[in-house]
Amino acid sequence: MLVDIVLAAVTAALALPALVLGTAGVLRRRGRFSGDPGADRASRIVVVVLRGVALLLLLGAAALTLVSTIGAAIQDVELHGFVYVFFVLTALLALLVLTTFGRRAPRRASPRATPARR
Repeated sequence: MLVDIVLAAVTAALALPALVLGTAGVLRRRGRFSGDPGADRASRIVVVVLRGVALLLLLGAAALTLVSTIGAAIQDVELHGFVYVFFVLTALLALLVLTTFGRRAPRRASPRATPARR
């Protein structure tokens, strides 16, 4: 029963922030892009679709893991072996989202308060 609660807590702690930060970063553009707006349209569509698929997979795996672990804790039954597989899948997808497009934009360096005169 303790394992069920720990799995649910870790899944919620990893997947929920990844989903929130990931949905905010789906359309964000980073890196080098051409100045021509039409040149990067196809690659941009592919990137957005793949990010959406990753978020949908994360949502499904996290929902399945949470429902299974909470249900097993309530009914006091043993977890099926595939729940652990989906837990690992959820953790890996959450880390993928958090380290790629779920990151916040880096801060810009602030100008010096007193620049030296030359």
